[in-house]
Amino acid sequence: MSLRDKHIVLGVSGSIAAYKAADVASKLVQAGAQVSVILTSAAQQFITPLTFRGLTHRPVVTDWFDAGSELSIQHVTLAETADVLLISPATADIMAKLAAGMADDPLTGTALATQAPLVLAPAMDAHMFEHPATQANVRTLTERGSLLVGPEPGRLASGLVGLGRLASTEAILAALSAVLGRKGDLAGRTVVVSAGPTEEPLDPVRVITNRSSGKMGYAIAEAARDRGARVVLVTGPTALPRPGGVDVRPVHTTAEMLAAVQALGGADALIMAAAPGDFRAETVAADKIKKGPEAALTITLVKNPDILASVSGFKVKAGFAAESRDLLENARAKLAAKGLDFIVANDIAGDEPVFGSDLNKVTVLDAAGGVDDLPRMPKAELAGRILDRVVAALVRKGRGA
Repeated sequence: MSLRDKHIVLGVSGSIAAYKAADVASKLVQAGAQVSVILTSAAQQFITPLTFRGLTHRPVVTDWFDAGSELSIQHVTLAETADVLLISPATADIMAKLAAGMADDPLTGTALATQAPLVLAPAMDAHMFEHPATQANVRTLTERGSLLVGPEPGRLASGLVGLGRLASTEAILAALSAVLGRKGDLAGRTVVVSAGPTEEPLDPVRVITNRSSGKMGYAIAEAARDRGARVVLVTGPTALPRPGGVDVRPVHTTAEMLAAVQALGGADALIMAAAPGDFRAETVAADKIKKGPEAALTITLVKNPDILASVSGFKVKAGFAAESRDLLENARAKLAAKGLDFIVANDIAGDEPVFGSDLNKVTVLDAAGGVDDLPRMPKAELAGRILDRVVAALVRKGRGA
């Protein structure tokens, strides 16, 4: 779900991590959201209203009633117009007040009055977070439907190391997207996505791999999350950050990817965007292969299993075909041989880069004989087009078509 034109009410409570809320507000505005900020009196000891007014270009709420504010009775106005109420950072104190149903300032009053989803990003000392009272409040809030993002482990302001750091801005924005997508067209569905390359060892140091960056699969996983799906991302080694709100299952070899995907049989859809290696070494050397006097080194390769052809139990199966020649012919053959609902064909021999690029140019072929030649577009946009086809296929199969 896009954040564009969504009204996000950002509550900031009194934590040393309050300065990080400025980055959250900035990124939300950059994403096209309308952001209204409520600062508690304690938060104002760490960061000023002027900072958020400059970032959001909107009034900042700091007290119950401000006759000069366009929001008038702020806690009512914001509560009624919010798409999501985000509290970042959320201190132990503010979480205790929310769990108890208190409304003694504009932030808790807004929380009590709104029907919008509540997202909490806790930040506090590790001992405070682990305290039974805080954990009881966490359970109460989550049972009521609040979503917690974080906290993360790491070094805290006190100098201690533990669970209490504010989640990253990226994780917080991912949580907002997931919440906004709860009623999307994939709500209640489980979507399995594979991404990235695999690595087949030759010895303890060397591997056979390929140039797949994983960007396409990660884009599909994030888009499915934002449309309400429970997403499981089976990923080979990549440099990409793990997407928030997604069940990430890292693997290395093709055999590991096959086992991980097959274990998820029964899911609604499998989108195989990964580039698993077709071959592996027949024998993996126990020690590093040394460069000897021989002029050449011979390594025997054997075929890996075909993951898409091997797995079963998915209502919809889609794959990718990266080809350097005879694109449509090869893609059609794979579509039929692997029993797919549709296949996304990439021409990797073209002038435009494919591996590592944020753009892609593909042709989609379906089991009914349809061919859709799509223009070059961002992979995030292409992910949406692919999921449109997944949704349509699930609807057809649900009707018994």
